[in-house]
Amino acid sequence: MLTRCPARSRRRRPARGSLLQAAGVSMLAGLVSGMVKIGWEAALPPRTPERDDPNPPMHLLEQLGIPAEVREATVTFNENQVPVTGLAVHHAFSVAMAVPYCVAARRCPAITAGGGAVYGLGVWAGFHLGLLPALGTVPAATEQPWQEHMSEAAGHVVWAWSIEAVRRALAPTTR
Repeated sequence: MLTRCPARSRRRRPARGSLLQAAGVSMLAGLVSGMVKIGWEAALPPRTPERDDPNPPMHLLEQLGIPAEVREATVTFNENQVPVTGLAVHHAFSVAMAVPYCVAARRCPAITAGGGAVYGLGVWAGFHLGLLPALGTVPAATEQPWQEHMSEAAGHVVWAWSIEAVRRALAPTTR
């Protein structure tokens, strides 16, 4: 259950000089959670191969007019072609969502409800049911199969849990 943020005087205060540390923790949480989400989608792919060509981040880049040679850029690692642009977008999004979560968690612990699960579901709904369909990047929510909703919703919960786990493990606190 979400509760209202406590009065300012009752909040746990971050340690002095910890803003830079908190920023680093937030970015690390975003990178780690991005890897977690990639692993989730490898195990439970949210889209059919046909619907995933291109995947939503790549389709969004196409909609924005990013040239194909940039969108399709790869690097070779261990004889595998790694889609560097797609991974960069995926991780940039993850970091961009982890930073405000971690900042808000310092000021209002209620955002950490369910270990971050509520936040993860909010991000899923906001993007996969709202913004991306509105932009035409993915079909309307009613036209997406239930498997996509299940994989994306559960994947965003696990993604947010991993942000919270990193934040709790590494965030500077008052001693």
